[in-house]
Order: sequence, then C-alpha cells, then structure tokens
Amino acid sequence: MDEKHALLAFSALSQSTRLAVFRLLITHEPEGLPAGEAARRLEVPQNSLSTHLAVLTRAGLITAERRSRSIIYRVRTESIAALAEFLLHDCCRGNPLVCADLDAVPPSACAAGRLSSEENYDG
Repeated sequence: MDEKHALLAFSALSQSTRLAVFRLLITHEPEGLPAGEAARRLEVPQNSLSTHLAVLTRAGLITAERRSRSIIYRVRTESIAALAEFLLHDCCRGNPLVCADLDAVPPSACAAGRLSSEENYDG
C-alpha cells in the first residue's frame, strides 16, 4: 500500500459513523451484513449509511455484493492487512524480538532482508 491509499483509508475511518460501521462489519466476517441490517443496528438512517458505505468502498476498505434483493457489505481484510503493514513497515528496525510484543504485526513487517537480529540494536 502506498501513502496515498493509506491516507484515503485513514480519512474514511476518521468519521465516527464510518468507523462504527467498519467495526460492525468486521465482526460479521466472512459472511458480511446487509446494508439495512447495519443501518438498523447502528440506528442510522439508511440514506445516511449509504453515503458512509460509499466512502468506505471508495477507500477500498469494504466491498459490496448483491444477493437477491439485498446488498451485502464485507470488510476487505486484505486491505486492512496492507494498511497495518504500511504502518508497521519498518517496525522495530527489523528486530523480530522487539516486534514480538505487537500481535497485529504482519509477518512481513519484520521479515528478513531488513536489519538482521545480529545487527546492533540500541532500542
């Protein structure tokens, strides 16, 4: 993920209703949740929620799929992993022992090829 896409994702999540709907959708992985059900649970008018869902979709954080008469929204977990990796790209200067405390660190964040654990770490 590049900086432009990361900023788009953070911008989308920086509004309270969008953050709430994102958090709701992530609890319904992998089956997703219909838009109407999300609106009901969050007590948000459907037309307002539709606008928020569109912002999250444009940011690449969620996806929509039509199933019969419903539109089911799901989190794009690969986008969240890419965002976490973007944030933690140079985590702990490549020292996996330091990164061990971070449960959310993608394995590639402390991958070989960056600073090896044998190099000096003055953490």
